Amino acid sequence: MGDIREPLRELIECGLPQALEVMGERWSFMILRASFNGLHHFEEFLSELGIARNILSNRLAKLVEHGILKREPCADDRRKIEYRLTDKGFDLLPAMLALRQWGQKYGAEIEENPVLVDELDRLPIGPVSILAHDGRILNHQDLWLVRPENIGVRADGSIAKAGSVLGRGDVIDMARAKKAAAGR
Repeated sequence: MGDIREPLRELIECGLPQALEVMGERWSFMILRASFNGLHHFEEFLSELGIARNILSNRLAKLVEHGILKREPCADDRRKIEYRLTDKGFDLLPAMLALRQWGQKYGAEIEENPVLVDELDRLPIGPVSILAHDGRILNHQDLWLVRPENIGVRADGSIAKAGSVLGRGDVIDMARAKKAAAGR
């Protein structure tokens, strides 16, 4: 992945150790999955997940502390507390889906039921992918580490310009992307 490597001993220089500090444990992911499935109350998590009360309490507190979930009083009964995903929590959805797809591919051949589909056409979602700025799907051979001052400097010294940022619902013209890639 390039001529340089990440400083592997430096835990602060990379987002992965920081993410694992918050999420790197089974129950945190199971609570997050339950939240994506619409669970909000302590007792719902407790009964649906089969988790011990003290572990659930600890994990919920940690997820709230790190801003992944927020505690709110219930609208219909202010004495009850709901746990709601924050934007930071919703941003974990691609990681959750990638782990789920990996588990389905390499785990004990689990048939997905129910199937996660795109709401628009109700067809199964595609694999979570690494996308270039212009929408090209990348694999490990396409990735390269560079220093921040060298972003956009190609191997031949020419300077690349970033394309428009992809947004929700954007559709990539793959034929045009392939032509552009061939013209480089």
